[in-house]
Amino acid sequence: MTGILNLIIGSLGSKFTIIQTFTATSTWTCPTGVTEVDYLVVAGGGGVAGNRTGGGGAGGFRTGTGASVTAGTDYTITVGAGGAGGAGNANATATQDGGNSSIVGGTSPSPFASPGIVSTGGGGGNTAGQTGRNGGSGGGGGGSGSGGTGNTPNQPSAGGNGAPAVAYQGFNAGGGSLSPNIVGGGGGGAGGAGVAGGPNGGNGGLAQVSTITGSSVYYAGGGGGGGDGGTGGLGGGTSTTANKGGAGDGVTGQPSTQGPGNPGTANTGGGGGGGMSWTSTQVTQASGGSGIVILKYQAPSQTVFTFKGSGQWTVPTGVTSIDYLIVAGGGGGGVGTTSSRGGGGGGGAGGFRTGTSLAVTAGNPLTITVGGGGGSATNGSDSSLVGADSPNGTITSAGGGKGGNGSGPSAGTVGSNGGSGGGGGGDTSVSKSGGTGNTPNTSPSQGNNGGANGVSPFNPVGGGGGGAGGTGTAGVITSPFSNNAGGNGGTGSPSSISGSSVTYAGGGGGAGWEAPNGNGSGGSSIGGAGSYTGNGGGGNTNTGSGGGGGGQGFSGGSGGSGIVIIKINQ
Repeated sequence: MTGILNLIIGSLGSKFTIIQTFTATSTWTCPTGVTEVDYLVVAGGGGVAGNRTGGGGAGGFRTGTGASVTAGTDYTITVGAGGAGGAGNANATATQDGGNSSIVGGTSPSPFASPGIVSTGGGGGNTAGQTGRNGGSGGGGGGSGSGGTGNTPNQPSAGGNGAPAVAYQGFNAGGGSLSPNIVGGGGGGAGGAGVAGGPNGGNGGLAQVSTITGSSVYYAGGGGGGGDGGTGGLGGGTSTTANKGGAGDGVTGQPSTQGPGNPGTANTGGGGGGGMSWTSTQVTQASGGSGIVILKYQAPSQTVFTFKGSGQWTVPTGVTSIDYLIVAGGGGGGVGTTSSRGGGGGGGAGGFRTGTSLAVTAGNPLTITVGGGGGSATNGSDSSLVGADSPNGTITSAGGGKGGNGSGPSAGTVGSNGGSGGGGGGDTSVSKSGGTGNTPNTSPSQGNNGGANGVSPFNPVGGGGGGAGGTGTAGVITSPFSNNAGGNGGTGSPSSISGSSVTYAGGGGGAGWEAPNGNGSGGSSIGGAGSYTGNGGGGNTNTGSGGGGGGQGFSGGSGGSGIVIIKINQ
């Protein structure tokens, strides 16, 4: 799971005011002591398709204050993409509509309880003679086409942080015109309707301001209409860039200046500007701007911040050190072969690094990367923290090594190196070693080696992946061969940074034979187990554990995603 977020923290008495910005889909874990949040949810703006087009509609804009949340609960944050720019000779379709943004989680009476707070993507701006598409705000019609309907579906915005409480998430778009020029209407905005075209492209609807970040920022302006002759409409209904809400201006279309309008700006929900395209020289029209989700809340001192997606965290005033836990993504288990029944090796756990009193400087941003787990026979990804004071400015935990693939004579593969090494894949004639853990070398060690395979002319088995707390065990060969067993994954390591002891980074088990208990177990019950009869088990999410080896003709299990946890000291 990959997400981008920013944290800006300022002290307020014994609490910190925290502004957390999500620019990609992620997960927010509500910290201890937090009971309510302010929110802003802006969907992706609409793109544009066709010729002599209307502007894209703005993404839906919804905001509120004092929304109840529950500590320890995970809330799914979805950030909608901007609608794609379409071909200059095509009608706008759902591809041109912006993606929805949302916050979903918890239980009633929280407004985030399913279906949650959902802002609808902006409608696409359409070609001449076609109606703009409906959406959070409607897309502009081209030529004689009508404007799309905004506030579709009907959703209110509770208001706050500079924005009014209103019964809608966006406005309608303007229609196009055939005379004296063929032009498109402006896309609807969060703050006003798009303007009809004629004789120039219609201006996009006004954007809406929000002060949730501590300064006035405009979001969700409608894209300006384009066309053949006249001038292009203004994105967000204004020539002042800061007030456009990320909306693009429409193009002033002439045979020598045909082309797309300006695209919407990323993470604003602005609509794309309308364009002009001749049949002989088609152009790709403008895309809409992606959406954004922002939370603001107060957290008590000594708060623990859990990151399940990547982002930035700005050190607050008065804080000089932090405690940390950085766990990388676990490696995927190896693939089992059909021909010789060779079992795949278990994936190695992601690197596990933890420490206390890491020196930091107030006002400096810390860039946090959370590594994803590797898929079948794929290494896990690194997790890191960058921006602490020298000499520890960068701390990286390496992704877990993938498990080796099982195969016939001499064709099995070794486990890969990593934070912890992957287990060797089963082979009928040659020993295949486990990967080397603690690669690259860190002190203290971030992980352990994977176990070797079990070599047998019949039913070779995979070794266990290494874990943060122990090596993976080798595959076991016995007589009769049907009792051969895959190696167990190495144990994980516990951490109490979150306030209770939690174990992370267990190795994946190697794939065994069909005898009872013949498959290697996952380390500390969080690594994926090996499997003879199917795909290997997956490592637990946000533990950095390795995936289990796959059985005869099956894929290895995916490694578990990593995690980064920070605790502030005062």
